[in-house]
Amino acid sequence: MPRLPLHEFMPVAADIPILDVRAPVEYAQGHIPGALSFPLFSDEERARIGTAYKQVSQERAVHIGLEFFGPKMSRMVKYAQKLAPNKEVRLHCWRGGMRSGAVLWLLELAGFKVHLLDKGYKDYRRWALAQFSQPRPMLILGGLTGSGKTDVLHELARRGETIVDLEGQASHKGSSFGAIGLPPQPTPEQFENNLALLLSQLPTAVTPWLEDESLTIGRLTIPKPFFEQMRHAPLVVLDIPHDVRTRKLAAEYGKEDPQLLAEAIVRISKRLGGLATKEALAAIEVGDMEKMVDIALTYYDKTYGFGLNGKVNAQIVRVPSATCDPVVNAELVLAAAAEAGLFAGVHPALPSHAG
Repeated sequence: MPRLPLHEFMPVAADIPILDVRAPVEYAQGHIPGALSFPLFSDEERARIGTAYKQVSQERAVHIGLEFFGPKMSRMVKYAQKLAPNKEVRLHCWRGGMRSGAVLWLLELAGFKVHLLDKGYKDYRRWALAQFSQPRPMLILGGLTGSGKTDVLHELARRGETIVDLEGQASHKGSSFGAIGLPPQPTPEQFENNLALLLSQLPTAVTPWLEDESLTIGRLTIPKPFFEQMRHAPLVVLDIPHDVRTRKLAAEYGKEDPQLLAEAIVRISKRLGGLATKEALAAIEVGDMEKMVDIALTYYDKTYGFGLNGKVNAQIVRVPSATCDPVVNAELVLAAAAEAGLFAGVHPALPSHAG
């Protein structure tokens, strides 16, 4: 069987779909970004084959697999034609073994051109995890909760900067309130897979901006080698007054389900204390979002302030601002970064009067 190493398999034309023939449970845990689930066996079938392999013999497992495979051949070919009308696909299983070999045989018999990944998804995982140890230049954007860091990050992108939106990748804003209004988080494995591919595609001649994060974003963990690089990268901190941030967050969370807000408060109740928790929950009941936010920010500001004192970043630049307007703050951030010498040479995205 012709097999492609990963570095040849991935760049094959994007309109040629990647078919992942592993079982649905394997695919759900983590897959190559953009790959389509094309299971040779169901979860139950895979379990039966595995049991036979361990308890009886490889030959018995193969026979059971063939019994499952035979009746579904026609259905699989028809489904493949829907997924790939041009009859050309990329294909892989866990480690490039019998499952992908069987599907390769079937699809080639049906007239498909098949690009098979050597060593399978296992090789993608090895490659993905290695990405996080690659030394990378980066600039970190920090600030207290409610500073609008994510908005500034995306404004920087609109100005031509390269960004890595970790919270967007994680589908979580990082705080106890971070999941509200967002889709479910990916699995830890899928988060790593997606992030690795994104990092590998960054232009080599630029320095990306990332938002300052703790090690965990919701229930996901930033890969530690990459997080260590973030901890030591130059940090640009937005300093925005408490009352300005309170109004911003109150306007945002005032649109959300009060029950979800109350649950978020309860999750940090031990840190808020009994009285503050009661006051925050009462404020939610009467729709006083500014009071609720003010109480929560008291906790988050202390936490971030404590963390800031322990920062080990190579350089910390503070950027005072009286607004949460991302357009204004993006310009201030770029100007402060340039003045501090964080950019090498002339920075193309920098406003002409800010250099």
